[in-house]
Amino acid sequence: MSNNINYAVDADGIATITWDMAGRSMNVLNEGSIRDFAEATEKAIADEKVKGVIITSAKDAFLAGADLDMLVKTAFGPKDAKALTDNSGTLQKIFRRYETSGKPFVAAINGTALGGGLEITLACHYRIAADNSRTKLGLPEVKVGLLPGAGGTQRLPRLIGAANALPLLLQGKELDPQGALGQGVVNEVVPAADLLARAKAYLLDKPRSVQPWDEKNFKIPGGGVYTPSGMQTFPGAIAMSHRESQGNYPAIKAILSCVYEGLQVPFDAGLRIETRYFVSLLIDPTSGNMIRTLFISMQELNKGVRRPAGQPATDVKKLGILGAGMMGAGIAYVSASAGIECVLLDQTIEAAEKGKAYSTGLLDKAISRGKSTEDKKAKLLGLIKPTTDHADLAGCDLVIEAVFENREVKAEATKKSEAVIPATSIYASNTSTLPISGLAEASVRPESFIGIHFFSPVDKMMLVEIIMGKKTDQRALAVAMDYVKKIKKTPIVVNDSRGFYTSRCFGTYVSEGIEMLAEGIAPAIIDNIGRATGMPRGPLEMNDDVALDLGHKVRTQTRKDLGDAYEATPADALVATLVEKLGRYGRKNGKGFYEYPADGKKYLWEGLADLAPVKIAESSTDLIKEIRTRLLFRQAVEAARCYAEGVVTDVRDADVGSILAWGFAPWTGGPLSLIDRVGVAAFVAQCDVFAQKYGKRYSPPQLLRDMAAKGETFYQTAKLAAAAE
Repeated sequence: MSNNINYAVDADGIATITWDMAGRSMNVLNEGSIRDFAEATEKAIADEKVKGVIITSAKDAFLAGADLDMLVKTAFGPKDAKALTDNSGTLQKIFRRYETSGKPFVAAINGTALGGGLEITLACHYRIAADNSRTKLGLPEVKVGLLPGAGGTQRLPRLIGAANALPLLLQGKELDPQGALGQGVVNEVVPAADLLARAKAYLLDKPRSVQPWDEKNFKIPGGGVYTPSGMQTFPGAIAMSHRESQGNYPAIKAILSCVYEGLQVPFDAGLRIETRYFVSLLIDPTSGNMIRTLFISMQELNKGVRRPAGQPATDVKKLGILGAGMMGAGIAYVSASAGIECVLLDQTIEAAEKGKAYSTGLLDKAISRGKSTEDKKAKLLGLIKPTTDHADLAGCDLVIEAVFENREVKAEATKKSEAVIPATSIYASNTSTLPISGLAEASVRPESFIGIHFFSPVDKMMLVEIIMGKKTDQRALAVAMDYVKKIKKTPIVVNDSRGFYTSRCFGTYVSEGIEMLAEGIAPAIIDNIGRATGMPRGPLEMNDDVALDLGHKVRTQTRKDLGDAYEATPADALVATLVEKLGRYGRKNGKGFYEYPADGKKYLWEGLADLAPVKIAESSTDLIKEIRTRLLFRQAVEAARCYAEGVVTDVRDADVGSILAWGFAPWTGGPLSLIDRVGVAAFVAQCDVFAQKYGKRYSPPQLLRDMAAKGETFYQTAKLAAAAE
């Protein structure tokens, strides 16, 4: 029928509408596919011979949601509320047309259906999913600052009840077919080979052709808003959502409003309510920034937009890992999971075996949850070889060093490894702070020396920071990029610098918290406001999490390297006292800014008041605003410095990296998006005020002053630069 949809009617009068977009590995919603789908549904409805309709897909996945280009146009096009309202209602009208047509529609869900893909199926009268644990069903729009705008906020709660629907809507939680069956999102789960036959059999029996919510005496499962169940559900959902979001995410409030208001009116009125809130999010800059960073930019980075052009494809089949501690063990797990043979080397075989045991623990947990099998466990563990012999590194395509954060220790590891690995191998350091160019001095082939910086825990953290040394060549970068893609992580590429990009900027957040503590601000105020900015932890909490002694070692090494150029702060002395005199290392030894009792929740250490006497014990609106702004702007100005210095050269790397690496407030879209949103001139003016009041660490780089004078923004400049290439 088209390049997007196949249409056929069999001898029994069953029409099959098959999504099969030409030239794409996955079906998506775009202007062309939506138009063709609408034509197919209208054709089936108009044909008197058609008794029922199956909607399915010819690809591995059912439908993955909105197309990238369509999202860009929607998020960054004209902010005309009327035009956005008219356009946003298109899918609602299509879905409403076929669910009220009087003909039964069945969704034969053969694979992943997310966002608009799942909404297509919710408008069908019956849903059958193929039994495949890799299939994901969900409405993840909230993760990019939006809500399901094609009826999802209205159909799902009417289908499974508000109490069950709200977690899926507010968290973007994804279900496998069995989970979806248990929740009532799908009606049946059958073997993949039987999917279409079962769908047809249903249509030829006594199929439903009217949605429950269109029946006269329909009642919301579990009860409506003003029922005992509803009065329990909504206050709790509002409280929990605010606790998690701190009011930073308009989409969360909009989704709650859609469900709360929509369930009190007829279905079609509920759709109009949904559209109104959906358009309000499209106009809000929060959604645009989140869409750009967490969807558009992340997809581009995952597809290898930063990979050097002209370099042939590479495939790491054998990987050497030096150091079997938490980082090395995690690298071994994610690499073996991708089918890579791993040599896990440490000083003792006991340490190496312990590193391998980390994978065993993760796999046992996955098996207990039904996410893996003993066969898969055996296969993965068979790819990890614990050893103490450097000769086992022979034949490695890539070696990643993850030993103690000490230049001499790393230099020794480099020399021993390069003595046995092939001349074509790439050597990488997982260092989080030490400059790659300096570490490469221990190498006989610095052009093949690169930084591949993972984050802990490796199996959960999705970002990998690739660091180019002064002599690193493009082949080394290509190998690193191909490896990161193979292990299904998101890569950013930065140039060499102390702390690179992520550690350098993250360090400003935790350090600023200690600076505030030294100023006399109560620690509870600091951490509570830190969380309220959208950061995952308060700065003092996060200091404890990453270990106070590690931060102290980094400061000590930096002071040693920079000599007289190093500028000490009150935070240095405070941390030195905690670590050197009091043995308080953070969460890892149960003593830091907080106490961590084995049988209870953490609490602030009372002795802090002796080290940093409290001068400000009460918060106010002005104080909250200032601390919130300081914490966000301190990180953002450092990100701008990294951009000005050429440490980070791509706005996508800066913003995606900040959110995935250290949890920079996702609602902002990242630090450079935050500066654009505030306005460069306004950002510079506020930083100048802070610099006068708190120190030159807030002083904006000349780049920002120049941008402010010209009325430029980071993304506008990046767009113009890309167009000129």
